[in-house]
Amino acid sequence: MSFLQLTDVTKFYGSTCAVQAMNLSVEKGEFVSLLGPSGCGKTTTLQMVAGFEAVTNGRIELDGRDITHAKANTRGLGIVFQSYALFPHMTVADNVSFGLEMRKMPKAERKERVAQALGLVHLEAHATRYPRELSGGQRQRVALARALVIEPPVLMLDEPLSNLDAKLREEMQFELRQIQRKVGTTTVMVTHDQSEAMSISDRVVVMEAGRATQIDHPHRVYEHPRTRFISTFVGKANLLPGKVTASGAARTHVAVGSLAVQVEGPEFRPGAAVLLSVRPEKLQLVPAVQGRLDGEVGERFFLGSQWLYRVATPVGNLMVLVPNDGRNALNEGDRTGVDWPDHCMRLLPADEVAVAEPEAEVAP
Repeated sequence: MSFLQLTDVTKFYGSTCAVQAMNLSVEKGEFVSLLGPSGCGKTTTLQMVAGFEAVTNGRIELDGRDITHAKANTRGLGIVFQSYALFPHMTVADNVSFGLEMRKMPKAERKERVAQALGLVHLEAHATRYPRELSGGQRQRVALARALVIEPPVLMLDEPLSNLDAKLREEMQFELRQIQRKVGTTTVMVTHDQSEAMSISDRVVVMEAGRATQIDHPHRVYEHPRTRFISTFVGKANLLPGKVTASGAARTHVAVGSLAVQVEGPEFRPGAAVLLSVRPEKLQLVPAVQGRLDGEVGERFFLGSQWLYRVATPVGNLMVLVPNDGRNALNEGDRTGVDWPDHCMRLLPADEVAVAEPEAEVAP
């Protein structure tokens, strides 16, 4: 049995369904992220697990125990809020110690546990400081230490890095993952940042309009998205409308304007309207007439390590990401060929109907 199990968990606010039939199994020690745009239900799901929101329907189990209707303070979970929620009048050490005091832990043991937690987040030298004297990254570490010091069965992270600047956020992503691996705490994180979820999670739950539309390993979510929404929310994608001309032998024949391609993967019935999806970094710029398509560079953007081109072709505009490897960049108005490997193509249904099915979840 999974360590944390959500079965058909549903939440209504009046007649509005915020979370619909969420099914999720989290193994002990796993790091799972709930990923999606604002209003998709990810924070509501976290709050139901934490006990801050009542479950309308469904069941939540933790290590075989039904906690669906248990009070939040009896669940023993560690929580890091977006705002960190530190006590401004308490020192760093006192903030970290607070949960242990509430559990009436003896002072000597409490002092030792606080020192261990501060050592874990590299804040031993800041124990006597107050939150106002710390940087954003340091306050985030204090909140993490306070959540971990009680040795919770599950660590809950609600947009923990969103208040940090871009460079610090990236640094903290990897530090957070290193700490989680060292401690081994089962972790569920809420985020709207796809790069954050993809880089540090064992599995990602992509949510849209209250439903889990795909539960999978980060690489599979990116390389094999189930819906148009996922393909564009998790990274960038070129989506070209097409029609299935034939299907069979694990390959689907598709006409995209005058372009005919064969795509591996799920079969679609002949005549079905589909979207051909190719990631921008999988496209290659080649000399004119030497690729699948010819086009003209409409716009180009310098991204530091890459160039992003928008190329007008007979089947539509294509985004192309090219490494900045020292070769001369193309100019706007230049003619170019565009090519890509067969194995980089994906087919998606043209109509955006995302249904969360039990088989959508992939075991860790």
